[in-house]
Amino acid sequence: MALAQEDIEFIKKNLGIWLAEQSLGKPPVVYEIELRERMVRVEEELKHQRELMRQGFEMMEKRFEQVDKRFEQVDKRFDEMLGRHDRHFLWLIGFIATSAGLVIAASRLL
Repeated sequence: MALAQEDIEFIKKNLGIWLAEQSLGKPPVVYEIELRERMVRVEEELKHQRELMRQGFEMMEKRFEQVDKRFEQVDKRFDEMLGRHDRHFLWLIGFIATSAGLVIAASRLL
């Protein structure tokens, strides 16, 4: 027994309604509304994630600036330390040269 074309059209027209009544499916309009609501929620979550990422990048930027300042301070202290050591070294060379000169002068006098 074959179905007539008008029977097929009637079934196609009412199948969504029948399934919705039996809770076996949802009519296309309800399904489309749910999809749109889901898309809106996903877009809002993506927006929130972008904002969190932006905040994280800003915090990283601030931290890098702090690390750069700290390196500058360490570099400055290192330069000061080298300057002090250079002065001490020059004093030591001067002391050794003076002492050697005095020893040589004393040995010639005796």
